[in-house]
Amino acid sequence: MSLNSIFQYFVPKDKKVFFPLFEQAANNVVAMATVLVEAVNSNEIASREEMFKQIDKLENKGDELTHQIYLELGKNFITPFDREDIHSLATAIDDVADYIQGSANRMMLYNIDEYTESIKKLSELILQGSVELEKAVRELKDLKNVRNIADSCIRINSVENQADYVFDRAVADLFLYEKDALRLIKYKEILAALETATDMCEDAANVMESILVKNA
Repeated sequence: MSLNSIFQYFVPKDKKVFFPLFEQAANNVVAMATVLVEAVNSNEIASREEMFKQIDKLENKGDELTHQIYLELGKNFITPFDREDIHSLATAIDDVADYIQGSANRMMLYNIDEYTESIKKLSELILQGSVELEKAVRELKDLKNVRNIADSCIRINSVENQADYVFDRAVADLFLYEKDALRLIKYKEILAALETATDMCEDAANVMESILVKNA
């Protein structure tokens, strides 16, 4: 085997492996968030339940992509950036998907009869964060547009801050005005799951900012 052949063997095929998988995982999260927004704004119960089932299927797809990233991480001797960062980013993207699905499942299982403005707003913020996450992930493959990645991370942080405010205000209103204890618990759990999804977007943004620093 020639020296060049040996070198080529160890060069990471990242453009064929890691980055396409990251992009697919981020795209999948955007798809889930889009369906979530449609579901909480739908007035048809049957249609809404079908959307929740679609979110379940998309979450399963996300699990498969995350598992594939972990497998490739174990198989590749050289990686495009730190192995810990690859693992952390894959996990953070998967966590966004998990909390979107968790929110949808709670809405369906708790038989929520009213989708409040706070639920709708948090769902929209999840979508905004997911879109920015997808934009940043797409730029990771060559790190030529570092400013674009940084800007998306800043916008994700802003989304998370807005979600914190919406969540805190919504929970405060529940304790002030909701007299039905069971209903209060249901809505608080749903709101918490939605807000946590934006936290996971921020976690992914933090990983990407770490990657930028290490590759500066």
